[in-house]
Parts: sequence; C-alpha cells; structure tokens
Amino acid sequence: MVRDDFKGGKITLEKALKLLEKLDIRCNTIHVKYIFKDNDRLQQGRITIEEFRTIYRIITYREEIVEIFNTYSENRKILLEKNLVQFLMREQYTLDFSESIASEIIQKYEPIEEVKQAHQMSFEGFRRYMDSSECLIFNNEYGHVYQDMTHPLTDYFISSSHNTYLISDQLWGPSDLWGYVSALVKGCRCLEIDCWDGSQNEPVVYHGYTFTSKLLFKTVIQAIHKYAFLASEYPVVLSLENHCSPSQQEVMADSLLATFGDALLSYTLDNFSDRLPSPEALKFKILVRNKKIGTLRETLERRGSDMHGQVEEYEEEEEVEQEEDGSGAKEPEPVGDFRDDLEKEEQSKRVVRIPLFRKKKVRQRFIKISMALSDLVIYTKVEKFKSFHHSNLYQQFNESNSIGESQARKLTKLAAREFILHTRKFITRVYPKAIRADSSNFNPQEFWNVGCQMVALNFQTPGLPMDLQNGKFLDNGCSGYVLKPRFLRDKKTKFNPHKVPIDGNPLTLTIRLISGIQLPPSYQNKADTLVIVEIFGVPNDQMKQQSRVIKKNAFNPRWNETFTFVIQVPELALIRFVAENQGFIAGNEFLGQYTLPVLCMNRGYRRVPLFSKLGESLEPASLFIYVWYIR
Repeated sequence: MVRDDFKGGKITLEKALKLLEKLDIRCNTIHVKYIFKDNDRLQQGRITIEEFRTIYRIITYREEIVEIFNTYSENRKILLEKNLVQFLMREQYTLDFSESIASEIIQKYEPIEEVKQAHQMSFEGFRRYMDSSECLIFNNEYGHVYQDMTHPLTDYFISSSHNTYLISDQLWGPSDLWGYVSALVKGCRCLEIDCWDGSQNEPVVYHGYTFTSKLLFKTVIQAIHKYAFLASEYPVVLSLENHCSPSQQEVMADSLLATFGDALLSYTLDNFSDRLPSPEALKFKILVRNKKIGTLRETLERRGSDMHGQVEEYEEEEEVEQEEDGSGAKEPEPVGDFRDDLEKEEQSKRVVRIPLFRKKKVRQRFIKISMALSDLVIYTKVEKFKSFHHSNLYQQFNESNSIGESQARKLTKLAAREFILHTRKFITRVYPKAIRADSSNFNPQEFWNVGCQMVALNFQTPGLPMDLQNGKFLDNGCSGYVLKPRFLRDKKTKFNPHKVPIDGNPLTLTIRLISGIQLPPSYQNKADTLVIVEIFGVPNDQMKQQSRVIKKNAFNPRWNETFTFVIQVPELALIRFVAENQGFIAGNEFLGQYTLPVLCMNRGYRRVPLFSKLGESLEPASLFIYVWYIR
C-alpha cells in the first residue's frame, strides 16, 4: 500500500503526513516536521520510501512497550491469546475477564490478517491496543451515568457557572451567547443570567454598571433552550440576578413560559410538595432560581390565575460594614491582605493609634417583585444567608443560599461541620468575590469539601480551578451531577475536612511515571520536560511530587520514576498531571495537563491524555504511566 504512494519517486512533508494518517498513525505535525527534516538526507524537502520507513519507525517505536511485550511473548515476536490473557489479568487488573475479551482485542487491533486468524497478536497490534482509548487512565465505567439519581438535589455536586454570559473580563469584555452554549456543552447545569431593564420594554443581560456589552434576555433563553439537554438530560437551573422593574420582570416571565413551554417547572411535582425532588424526577426540566414572594402552598393556590400586573414588595436585610477610629471618623474598609499590610506598616512605624473596630449597620431594603415571575420559582427560591443557626430554625426546604467566596472560606475554616450540616439540607451556591474583575477563579475544592452543591466558576477563564472543575465532572457520565459521598449526606455525620477521619478508608496510590508521548513541542523541539503529579482534596491530602527534568526531549522523554501518595479521603480527591518545560528566567512553560477523580482511575499500564490551557485535546500528546492502589 505504501509503495503506491511512492510511484512518482519521493514525497513531500505534506504527503508524508497524509500517508501517516492513512496508516492510522497519530502524530503531532510539528514533531513530524523536525523528524522529516532530520531524515531528508539531501535536504530537498522530499524523501524516499526508505526514509519514510525510518520516520515511521521513529514515530511508532516505543521501547517501553517493547519491554512489556517481550515480558509476555514467548518468542519476542508474537503474543499468543493465552499470553494476552495473562497480561490483562496481571497488569491491567481486568477482573470481569473472559477469554472472549482477549479475542475481541486481537480482532480489533491486530493489523496482520494471518496473525489475527491464528488468534495471535504482533507487536504492532499490541502497540495499537496500548495506544487506544481502552488503555486510558479514566475508567470507562464512570463515563456514563452510573450513580443513583433518585436522591434529592441537595445530595449532588452540581456543575455551576458564574456570570455565564461573559467570555472575557468583568468590566470591559463582551457578553456573548457562546458563554451559555459552551457551558452547556461542557455539562454545566446551573447558569447565571444578570437581568436589567432594556429599551422598548425588552430586558437585557449584562454585568450592570460596567462597560460589558448587552444581550437580549429572550435571545439568551432561546440559546439555552436549544442546547440545554445536548450534553445531559438532567435539570438546568437558571440563576437570575434580577435587577429589572416589575413590568420587565413580567416580560421575562412571559419569555420563559413561551420559550420553554412544558419544560419550565412552574409547579410542584407529585410527592414533592414538602421536599426537593431528584435529578431523575426533574429530567429535561428548567428551574428558575430567583427571589420569591410567599410560600409554595400560596403559589399552588394561585395556579391558573392571571398574575400580570400583580406586584409585591420583598423585604431584605442588608448589612453595611464601616470602620471607625477613636475620633468617630469613618474609613473605608481595606480588603483582604491589604488590611494586614496596613496594620503591619503601622506597627513598624511604632505609631500609637486608637485601634480600628468594625461597626455593622443593618438596613432594610424593599425590592419590587412581579408575581408572574415569582410564581415560576418553585424548588430554587433564593434566600439571603444569615447564619447556620438561623437557617436551621427558619429556612424552608426549597430555599437556597448564595454565599460569596470570602465569607464561605471563613465559614469552612471556623465552622466546617456546621457548614456540612447546612449543605446537607439546603442547596448552597458559592460565587467569586467582586474584586475578581479579571474573571479569575478561586480553588473550588475547599467548598466541595464541605458539600457546597453549586460552586460557581468563570468558565471563560482557563487555569487550575477550571481544570479541577472539568476533572470533577468527568465522573457520572459528564452529566453535571455527581452524588456527594455518604459522609456529606448523613445527618449524623462527624466528618470534618480539617481532621483525619477516625473511621475513614484511606487509599495508598502508587504512580510510576514511565514516559511521555509526543508532548507539545517547545522551541526547536528541545523542551526540558518534567511532570508534576498533584493531589487535591481535603487539606491533609493536598500534596504534589515532581519528576526529574529530561533535557531537550519533548518527543519521547523517559522518566521511570515512582511516586506514592497516602490519601485519607479518596472520595473527595482529584489527581492532576501537568507536563512542563523547565524555564529558569520566566518560570516553567505549561505544556499540558489532565485532571480526574482519584476513584475514577484505571489500574495498570495507562495513557494520560493531555489538554491545553483552554481545555482542548492535545492528542496524541500523553503520558505513559503505571497505576496501582489499595484500600
């Protein structure tokens, strides 16, 4: 077959790439370009068939795979079916194994017909199998919805987005429908919509009091309607940040009803009048999350009535913080570490000053709510968070809270157990603080550790937090709903993320980092490559280990290093693999990463696919590792 492509003599780089594709050889174009140049002896930009064969061998030959093959092959040329069975059971931990599985692998991956007919496997067939999706680190059993989806909504982590309409920063960036489309395609199940009065009685969506552009509310929900259930059939929550006048709130209500029709949940489900329904019961449903007037019972009594023109006032307490010195003069409160810096500066100057104290002023504000919109809020009513004690006494099952990251972080440190008992009963959304004007994100792990269901991130901003988000929700078929561990659902729980569980079931994880496969090339393909393996979870499980640096090799670096981790709470742990190019002046250059839940890993020889900062696949770039763990 290959000879036919050389009938005209030599071939160019472009034709060589097409031929490799025809031969089903996955390769990075830049790597092939450098290999082509090194093997073009006459430097004419064209190669002979022998030179192409050399390039083919360089790309496909992997010494580490040869070593595994030779360990199980009786003659170092062919794997008998029984040899493949031994490999699968001993190395790949195929527990539900049957002879037919080995036969299916041979039939699927062996390219030489005579070998296939003899129920044997050549090295080429074995290499193709090891390079296939069947040998990826993520266990395919978790690639579909396998968890019990009949628990109440509070029992799940829910993939959630903050200011979904923005695709850049929070002050100047554009608002775009792509923000909603891309989030939904990734399995996001809670979208935020900031609604403001627009011209001609048409509500608009944008980040108020900024220079971000505007979208029509009706256009936004039309886009959501189109893409809501492409990635997941489980419910989508529309979290409305509502700043509209009552008349435009009515327009919003009419648009929601007209666009979503029966998919919009505007009444309680049977058997769920006093408790939250499950994702299963809410399949293909849209839920509105907003402030609400009155109780569910009152809403049901009004069912069928025309609520247009009906407006009520919603009373809400608002806390205003001020600082005063001894003179009574008010000062603006410094934010975060800046306040600490000021205090340190004062101490260093040895200036005697009357200490600052914080004064809280509570004031009432009244918000006008259209009853037409209010009555569309059923199981996701927004209620201002006051304290865990207040919620425990007064909060209703269908009321949820939104807590800013700074307050939530303080609560996780000072009252973690109370926070867990709260999230066991009520849906809690955590959102980024306002000073993140660049749309940066916080680490979501600390809030998952206390059971917060909706940890809302800026999906448009790549980086570690979004890597953790994407990795977390690989579980349960990328459905956007992941069942929380039992200790975050149990009303008698004694779990505290800051303490080692007394009755825990720790996991000892061993990762042997063997090699890299066509890592994203750096300058002249001479990257000084290293790998960082990091665990994210409860504070005691946070740890990372780093490989040595392999100089000037991004194509096929070999490490053969072993890392061991003891993970106390594996149910909450994520593992992140990062490949970098060592840099001494500007710091290390990111090459690629992959993140997944620890308990979703396959054991044995596995391939770790790498993704770019933007979350795009870098195939065939990957790491080759061996995974072993015991509990």
